[in-house]
Amino acid sequence: MCGIVGYVGHKPVVPLILEGLRRLEYRGYDSAGVAVCGDDGLQVRRAEGKLRNLEEAVRLDPIAGRYGLGHTRWATHGRPTEENAHPHRDCTGEVVVVHNGIIENYLALKKQLISEGHRFVTETDTEVVAHLVEKNFSAGAKSLEDAVRGSVRELTGIYALVFLSKRDPDTIVAVRNGPPVVIGLGQDEFFVASDVPAILFHTREMFFLQDNDIAVLTPRGVQVSDFDGRPQTRTVQHITWDPIMAEKGGYKHFMLKEIFEQPRAVRDTALGRVSQDRAQVFLEQMEISEKDFKSFEHVKIVACGTSWHSGLAGKFMIERLARLPVEVDYGSEFRYRAPILQPKTLTIVITQSGETADTLAAQREAKSQGSKTLAICNVVGSMVTREAARTIITHAGPEIGVASTKAFTTQLVALYILAVHLGRMRGTLDEQSAGECIRELLALPAKLEQVLQHDDKFEELGRRFFRSKDFLFLGRGVHYPIALEGALKLKEISYIHAEGYPAGEMKHGPNALIDENLPVVVLATCDTRSAASRTLYEKTCSNIKEVKARDGIVIAVATEGHDEEVRESADAVILVPPAEELLSAILEIVPLQLLAYHIAVRRGCDVDQPRNLAKSVTVE
Repeated sequence: MCGIVGYVGHKPVVPLILEGLRRLEYRGYDSAGVAVCGDDGLQVRRAEGKLRNLEEAVRLDPIAGRYGLGHTRWATHGRPTEENAHPHRDCTGEVVVVHNGIIENYLALKKQLISEGHRFVTETDTEVVAHLVEKNFSAGAKSLEDAVRGSVRELTGIYALVFLSKRDPDTIVAVRNGPPVVIGLGQDEFFVASDVPAILFHTREMFFLQDNDIAVLTPRGVQVSDFDGRPQTRTVQHITWDPIMAEKGGYKHFMLKEIFEQPRAVRDTALGRVSQDRAQVFLEQMEISEKDFKSFEHVKIVACGTSWHSGLAGKFMIERLARLPVEVDYGSEFRYRAPILQPKTLTIVITQSGETADTLAAQREAKSQGSKTLAICNVVGSMVTREAARTIITHAGPEIGVASTKAFTTQLVALYILAVHLGRMRGTLDEQSAGECIRELLALPAKLEQVLQHDDKFEELGRRFFRSKDFLFLGRGVHYPIALEGALKLKEISYIHAEGYPAGEMKHGPNALIDENLPVVVLATCDTRSAASRTLYEKTCSNIKEVKARDGIVIAVATEGHDEEVRESADAVILVPPAEELLSAILEIVPLQLLAYHIAVRRGCDVDQPRNLAKSVTVE
């Protein structure tokens, strides 16, 4: 979850590293630091709190060098203090390390190192690694690479580590065993980072380290080997994200910009994958064949957080269009419950970053039981995509805000496309029905743009409800996962307690919460062409009346031209364009995102970097 940036080259090092750390602020952090090597030796500056505190420390006590590394820390071991901030040094002050992850056996290692005379000054697990490298140098290691290789063999846990040392000039060594590490290739300059946006303004040629990789960066190039010293070759990816996409583009917050990017993101995710004329879906060819798609008997979807909500909506899509039974699991629970899988089970893993630790572990568990895995991911070349038999890349572009928005909608699009594909492969969707699904999908971006034209409506609702202490979100069928996601968005960025619930379960508890102070957001859209959708709509209208009978405040999301009954009872109505029911879920989430955004802004919250949260959860 921490941010890492390293650089060796010809540019001023400190401004480049601080800029890279700034672009990683979305990951969440509570302290920061930078280390550089040059004519004045190895120098370190660290600060508790936001990056501006580190920038002030550097301004008051400047440092310069030819190469260096920086870090933003999210505390796991040790309090978020300047003393515990990275980079960490060894006893001699000649080795520094930054770390993302957890060293599980650090206490045993620390006890052993103390007995050998090493002096520790922090509460962190990371400092152990610096002392191990120092120990290996003292034992005769001839290079930083050799000292690091000897050290990682003693570590248990998951970690991304980046080192530099006075003893091995003009060299940076990076290690991956779990959390992501990306290497950037420039003209006579080389970069290392924990995520693409940190270095995207300097190069688009990058590759991801795999587990048990060690990369050595010098002004002459990058060499990769495994923990045993065997040379490795990694495929360079050309990152097509426009660097400007990672900037705010005139919006007040990244989150708002990313909400408004959703029509483009949805369009890009569908582009080239569907043919309206031929009523066909075209997926990237990998290890899952058409024969496999026809033979699957079960589907498992595994994800975390917002991606889990998209997976739950995907269950409705796949079961309805492909008639396959689907089970949805949290990545953090999946492998601990002894799941039952088989070769005729398709396991779908969903992750924005492709590096979510729990989802990766679940993917590996599924593969170990013979299940083929299909990844839905936003980052080309990430670990999940490399280990999957097949991947659907969502073309959301870089998502900087911690609270996911466009990544969620593009995941829903990818799942809908997959559901149509499975339906065609299995014969549950004929050409005419598939063609109608595709036409509805291709019309979606324009409908999203219509919803976004009414942002002033959501700002008004934000002014009205920002003092509320609780919210309830209700939905039925495919709209229930959207209620969950709407509640999550609100609690993430505004710190208001919010709960998503199946509308049909109100009598089993939620009714006890309803009073004149409780806003209840009800998803009450209707696809009038569908008898099943009309039935759900009628039941949802009854739920609205239940809320009003208990003096609750109803904010309803309804369909244009089919909102008369809702308007009779609701205190506020938000309209979205008509759409096929499964796709209406994508239209519904945008108003909920904007409602959460405007409430959070009114409350003075840090919308892009909510407290205690990080963008990518790369440790358990």
